Amino acid sequence: MIRTTITIDPELAAEIDRHIGRAGVANRSEAIRDLVRRGLNALPVEEPSSGCMGVITCSVDQTMPGLSRRLREGRMDRHDEIVFSASLPVNHRETLDIAVLRTTVGRVDDYARGLFVERGVRHGAVALTPVTVETLHHAHGPDDEPHSHTHLRVDQTF
Repeated sequence: MIRTTITIDPELAAEIDRHIGRAGVANRSEAIRDLVRRGLNALPVEEPSSGCMGVITCSVDQTMPGLSRRLREGRMDRHDEIVFSASLPVNHRETLDIAVLRTTVGRVDDYARGLFVERGVRHGAVALTPVTVETLHHAHGPDDEPHSHTHLRVDQTF
C-alpha cells in the first residue's frame, strides 16, 4: 500500500463517517478506497477493448408486440458472451431482465444501447467490472497433473 495524506473539510469527514456506518467498513481509509474505486469505475471507459464483466438490467413491458422475440434473438446473437440471463416477473405485464456478459466494454455498451432504445424497455442500467484473462499453469489437487487454463482476474480499474 501507498500512504497518501489528504485534507478534507469537517462536513465531508462527517459524510465519510456516515458512509462507514452504512457500508460496514472498518475505518476511513477503507471507506475512501471504496469510494475512489466506485468513482473511478463510474467514469467513462476510454478503451472499448478493455475486458470486463458487464451486468445489464432493465424493465421490459412483455405486452409490447414482438419485443420478447427481439430480446431473445439479441441474447442468442451474443451466446458466446452472455454467461447468465434472467427475466423476473414484476407484475402481470412487466419483468426485470438481467444479463451478465463476459466480453469487452465496447460489446457491453453496444448491447445495452440497442436494448435501451427498444420501445417497451425502461430503466436501463449498466454496471462494469474490469477483468483481465490470465493463462495459468497449475494443478488443482495434489494428485492432479498441472495443466494450462484461463482464469479471470478482477482489476482495480479499467
